[in-house]
Amino acid sequence: MSRGKRQKPSGRRHAAGSPGLLLAVPLLVAGLVAGCTAPAPVVSGSTAVSSPAPSSTASATPAVTPSAGSPSASASVSLSPGTAALKQTMESVLKTIAAATPKPAQDALRSQLVSAGIPDSAVEVSASKTPTGLDVDAIEAAARLDKDCVMGEIRAGQVSVSVLPVLASGKCFVGDSR
Repeated sequence: MSRGKRQKPSGRRHAAGSPGLLLAVPLLVAGLVAGCTAPAPVVSGSTAVSSPAPSSTASATPAVTPSAGSPSASASVSLSPGTAALKQTMESVLKTIAAATPKPAQDALRSQLVSAGIPDSAVEVSASKTPTGLDVDAIEAAARLDKDCVMGEIRAGQVSVSVLPVLASGKCFVGDSR
């Protein structure tokens, strides 16, 4: 074995500006932030809901405890008959449209909801194209009834419908929904 020349240190160090460290820091911060979110409250039909102590970053979410005598004591809130019918209509219309085209146009979605008997003044539909002319990932529609908004979404041909409270503005969407 021969002894070679000893390598001289190059003087370069892995400083804070190295690419590996620049990538690691944001990932570490993202992991820490993700670990700081409060767990979702557990909803049960037979026992009271326990939730973690409120923190300054957690949003206030009301706990839902259905009564033992309700037909769907599996964590669903009872809806008024009008809202339940509107939700069923919205789901039916959206499923029919999604079966025909997974990315419907805004005007077509609005006209189908109005044709199904929902008043035009109560319908809000999100844009179906981005400002640059691309198709959106999901199109959403809302129908307002009293203090409820029946919100429906078509994403990749799949439909989801939920009921949320009307916003303080009296609308279901924030911003312009045409």
